[in-house]
Amino acid sequence: MTITQKILPLLIPALLLQSTVIPQPTDRNWRLYGHLQTMQQVWVPPNVPQWQTITTLGSRLDFRWHPGNKFSFHAGVRNDASLGQMVYDYHPYFADFSTQDDGLIDLTRMWVNDSSFFFYSSIDRFNVKFRTGNFEATVGRQRINWGVNLIWTPNDIFNAYNYFDFDYVERPGCDAVLLQYYTGHTSSLQFGFKVDRHLYTIDSAYKVTGALMYRFNRWGYDFQFLGGVMREDAVVGLGWAGHIKGAGFSGEASYFLDRKQLFDTTGALVASAELNYTFKNSLYLQGGYLYNSAGTAGPAGWGTAFMLAVDISAKNFTKARHSLFAQASYPVTPLINLSVASIFNPNDKSGFAGPSVDLSLTTNLSLLFTGQIFWGADQTAYGDYGTLCYMRLKWSF
Repeated sequence: MTITQKILPLLIPALLLQSTVIPQPTDRNWRLYGHLQTMQQVWVPPNVPQWQTITTLGSRLDFRWHPGNKFSFHAGVRNDASLGQMVYDYHPYFADFSTQDDGLIDLTRMWVNDSSFFFYSSIDRFNVKFRTGNFEATVGRQRINWGVNLIWTPNDIFNAYNYFDFDYVERPGCDAVLLQYYTGHTSSLQFGFKVDRHLYTIDSAYKVTGALMYRFNRWGYDFQFLGGVMREDAVVGLGWAGHIKGAGFSGEASYFLDRKQLFDTTGALVASAELNYTFKNSLYLQGGYLYNSAGTAGPAGWGTAFMLAVDISAKNFTKARHSLFAQASYPVTPLINLSVASIFNPNDKSGFAGPSVDLSLTTNLSLLFTGQIFWGADQTAYGDYGTLCYMRLKWSF
């Protein structure tokens, strides 16, 4: 019996707690929280008259336990059931992709899988944290967040994520060890190390990522410097976050060089910068820029109809050399928030627009309407994906 088969059945009974609110003592040293949701998706492929639909029923459980002052434990599991035309038309590839687990240990389990329906569970957090004095160590499946920006994060060599996967707000974790030593109130030294299975290679080889990072504060800015290896590359990077006349200003850059040919190859520089500002009427504006020296100035398409199937990494957010981002959001009322985001490739003239309306129905219940509209010629960065529309009803507890 595998580790997955041993652990997952122990967590499944806890899902029953999501259907009812259980009074808990105020002095408990543990916490159970999560959400239940249903999401309807409609996909309008480019140049195809037939629309395709999929319905997803999902839940999440997070369990945190603090048995003492030095130790803590965190476990998180996602449960998703998908059914509809897209599952049928792309069987079995849709289900296979959804259940890929590139961690050192496979903690994803497919419970049911047929041509029109599949249901799986995935543990994306399972770690123990130890603290003593200024030292902290976390071991297990966790999220190591070294990114500074919100959209493109070249410093996030452990857990880079796909911006278009908007429904995964917790973001993926990795099987890793993170050691931190706080050298001051605003400074720390961190060492991260992970091993994963690179599922996008033919042999699904195990890959190592390990790096040292130093964070500190100067002149009202937070700075960070890192160095190490990410899979096949040696990497060095820097990042900053601060303000310019009330506007948030952040940026990060990483330089990747094939570690097997350090003196015989040209590396890749990936850099991004962001500005954001909130007006007195609560209107929020954000802009960003991404540069990838290894990117193409021509058509930058992935050659696939599913953006989520791309191997996103800190080195490879997009195949484009230049990318621009803009977003605006405004709370019409305390219960209604409107926003629109856009990405544009100035070289191949393709782009993306994402309007959304988020309604707070009750304290714990929300309703989201959002879209992902892609445009451009064939084989451009965003020209092959059509339009996706979503409606999500979510209850958090």
